[in-house]
Amino acid sequence: MDALTPEHRSWNMSRIKSRDTKPEIQLRQLLHKLGFRFRLDSGNRLFGKPDIVLPKYRTVVFMHGCFWHRHKGCRYCYTPKSRHAFWHKKFEANRARDEKVRRMLRRLGWKVCVVWECQLSRTNYLANRLSKIRYNNGKQ
Repeated sequence: MDALTPEHRSWNMSRIKSRDTKPEIQLRQLLHKLGFRFRLDSGNRLFGKPDIVLPKYRTVVFMHGCFWHRHKGCRYCYTPKSRHAFWHKKFEANRARDEKVRRMLRRLGWKVCVVWECQLSRTNYLANRLSKIRYNNGKQ
């Protein structure tokens, strides 16, 4: 059972931002520190609305939250105790959409890099991984 009223839960959910989140900003700062110049796809010109576009490397970067996008094996990837059917359907739809977006972008000739929220705390690992974009011609 949810401890919040439906109205309060709705209010909480309405406060969750989809753009310029703290993890996105941290990722942008790291990319900038690594010398990457990028664009934000704020015009929604690319399929799937990638968070960051690296035109020089024909690469897009998605910053995925572990909870919403279901990062396997991650401690932040938990399922709420109430409304299991709702959450299962929601998470499966998110996964299916993510896969469709990755497939379509690859078909359009873009390389796709997914960064998970929990990886932001492992700066050296993430910096090494992102640096490979430059040396592998964007292959991830």
